[in-house]
Parts: sequence; structure tokens; C-alpha cells
Amino acid sequence: MIERAVAARGVVQDVPSPCISVCRMETLSGFCEGCLRTIDEIAAWRTMDDAGKRAVWRAVELRAQAGFLVAAEDRP
Repeated sequence: MIERAVAARGVVQDVPSPCISVCRMETLSGFCEGCLRTIDEIAAWRTMDDAGKRAVWRAVELRAQAGFLVAAEDRP
């Protein structure tokens, strides 16, 4: 996920979605288990401009670096 977030920084227009079709909200963190976005970020994605999307990607990158992305085999 971090590599995808870094790559998204360089996209000038049509910034791709972080969605990987694993759409489950993690109760404790409030982040999607697949893409590390909040429900508000997911809902607003279609109406965001490219700068806003890159900002979300940066937040996703920071969340991944902080350890919020947990592999399925590591979940309780």
C-alpha cells in the first residue's frame, strides 16, 4: 500500500482510487481494512479534485507506515 501511495503522488490527473475491493471498516481504527480510508473519505472520493485525492493517498501512506494495515492472518 505504501508503494501505491508514493506512486499516486506523481499522478497529475485522474488519480486512481486506493480501493482494492476489500471493503470492511475496522471498528477500532475507523479505517477500511483494504484501503485505509475513512468512511468519509470513501464517500467523498468521487467528488474530490485530484489534489484532494492525493491528500487522501498521503493520509493512507501515513496510516500504513503507522501500522494500521494488518494482514488477514494477523487479525484476531
